[in-house]
Amino acid sequence: MLSGLVIVDKPRGWTSHDVVGKIRRLAGTRKVGHAGTLDPMATGVLVVGINKATRLLSYIVGTEKTYTATIRLGQSTVTDDADGEVVAERIAAAVTEEQVHDAAARLTGEILQVPSSVSAIKVAGQRSYARVRAGEEVALEARPVTIHSFEVHEVRRLRGGKLQDVDVTVRCSSGTYIRALARDLGADLGVGGHLTALRRTQVGPYGIEEAATLEELAEDFRVLDLSAAARSLLPVRELSADEAVELSFGRRIPATGTSGLTAAFAPEGPLVALVKDVGGQAKPELVFAAHGDDA
Repeated sequence: MLSGLVIVDKPRGWTSHDVVGKIRRLAGTRKVGHAGTLDPMATGVLVVGINKATRLLSYIVGTEKTYTATIRLGQSTVTDDADGEVVAERIAAAVTEEQVHDAAARLTGEILQVPSSVSAIKVAGQRSYARVRAGEEVALEARPVTIHSFEVHEVRRLRGGKLQDVDVTVRCSSGTYIRALARDLGADLGVGGHLTALRRTQVGPYGIEEAATLEELAEDFRVLDLSAAARSLLPVRELSADEAVELSFGRRIPATGTSGLTAAFAPEGPLVALVKDVGGQAKPELVFAAHGDDA
């Protein structure tokens, strides 16, 4: 049974669910999921898991992300991106490039961010965006996120300077909304802002250089197998034959000596389990090769 990760370069206009459906057809299996939604307007890295590798996805979701984006200053939209109706305009001609850099610096580090009201966050059991589309006013609570870097590359003036487009690269923690960052940059500068382009270039260890388009995958279905995926994601422990057997039964083995999860591999190579040190022993958190099975 084919198990592994597919690193997809998601096209603009597709939902993450659309991509999962396409991969299901290409892989010939229903057991497919993804590690973190990309909005339809966004492109770039979408990590998709197949069969047993879907169990790795929860550990990928929480990794750092990197994006390239374009922020338009001088316009605010209902969705904080270009897909939404413009609800306010202010002339951005007086905003200097130095002010843009300073505002980006103020949004770097550990910050509290209010997600966009059209996000997929659930409010009383219903997605926030569904409530907004139904005409409700939704006010989401601020959440702590970390912006590791917010780099401004170029500032371009449009319509005689009334609007400005800012090209940026953002490296951030999981749970960060780049649309909200665009909104907050514009608010800090007093002219409003929204996102006009977004491309995710990195999810944890998986970069855009190893991603394939859906057209490329239809011609050559490239899968990072389960063992290779785990080796790229987590610290590795090479097991003895006896340790591999113990873990395959769900039993504990001597401690690994590392913090967090470790991928444990049998002597012949396959992934046996993900383990975590607890009380001087390595406890299996997930067993991939139960006794008598292949990974």
